[in-house]
Amino acid sequence: MDLATFESLLDDEGQVLLGHIAERSGSESDLALGTRLRRDHPAELVAAAMSQHALRRRATAKFGEDAARMYFTPDALEQSTRAPVAAHRAARLVELGGTRVVDLGCGIGGDLIALARAGLEVRGVEQDPVRAAIARANLAALGLAGTVDVGDATTTALEPDEVAFVDPARRDGAGRTFRLDALVPSWDFVTGLLAGRAVAKVMPGIAHDAVPPGVQAEWVSDGGDLVEACLWGAGFGPGPARRATILPAGATLIDRGAVAATGPVLSHLVEPDDAVIRAGLVAELADDLGGHLLDPHIAWITTDSPAAEPYGRAFRVEAELPFREKQLRAALRERDIGTLTIKKRGVDIVPERLIARLKLTGPHPATVVMTRVDGEGRAFLVERRR
Repeated sequence: MDLATFESLLDDEGQVLLGHIAERSGSESDLALGTRLRRDHPAELVAAAMSQHALRRRATAKFGEDAARMYFTPDALEQSTRAPVAAHRAARLVELGGTRVVDLGCGIGGDLIALARAGLEVRGVEQDPVRAAIARANLAALGLAGTVDVGDATTTALEPDEVAFVDPARRDGAGRTFRLDALVPSWDFVTGLLAGRAVAKVMPGIAHDAVPPGVQAEWVSDGGDLVEACLWGAGFGPGPARRATILPAGATLIDRGAVAATGPVLSHLVEPDDAVIRAGLVAELADDLGGHLLDPHIAWITTDSPAAEPYGRAFRVEAELPFREKQLRAALRERDIGTLTIKKRGVDIVPERLIARLKLTGPHPATVVMTRVDGEGRAFLVERRR
């Protein structure tokens, strides 16, 4: 979609088309609807309106009810931050004393929306004229104040009281990239910003030793999905080096320098949320639960307390089962197990293949944890605590 076509969508004809498509969706096929509309409207405008309607339906998963009034491109939608995650970041920025923010490379404005809703004065800078126009339209559609300029994020002058936010592109010609040296804008540019009052959204797989000194790193999960690492610049002052935030609960676990102790298997096993694991805070969670690790290198906690939510999922240990396949099959068949879930960590097992080989046919479901305890493979029949 080029800029002229998008601007046509914002005109009266485009708005009528969008409304009509939304009303007729489900009552007539997309092919029939598009064919009929092309009789009275330009083909390019019909195609753009049909595409926007489809994107709005997809975007509901990220933006909720707002999606029905917003505008997107396929790539920009995929790259956008989920609304609850952006809202959490904006709220924390307010807590840290931020009042004005410039989003360097704002895309279609997903983060601008959250920042503006949190009461911050916002402006966006976007190199792509179409995305910049979409960001302006999205702010206007939701009744939010803010400006968006077409420009280069790397040459944008910052005001003394502005916090810079940057979400560098993590895609190259081959698709998604997991390398810091492939980010756009560059990692050097991002780290330069982080020396002051700046916030950067980066891939959740970032190594701890890649985080610049004095920068706080926050790993965020939403609905059980690890979605990002957020870096908070040294200019915000000292604080815990690492934190894990679990959404939608809004719970945060911080680095306290806890030491990972190990010990025997207790009444419950706890699988930490991926944000806790990536932040390296499994020892802190074990300490909070009055438990310890099964193995110094495996992220399973054992405790007598089932109160792991929202930082992890607790499973009551029903029995220890044989680890070897033949004996495991016999033990499961003895219990009339048919539907089996295997949760494995730290052992060389492909759960799907093992389940197929076990050939269980009983009427009962079960979950088995297969992991290491003090370096030895062990298997436990467990039940999820709700």
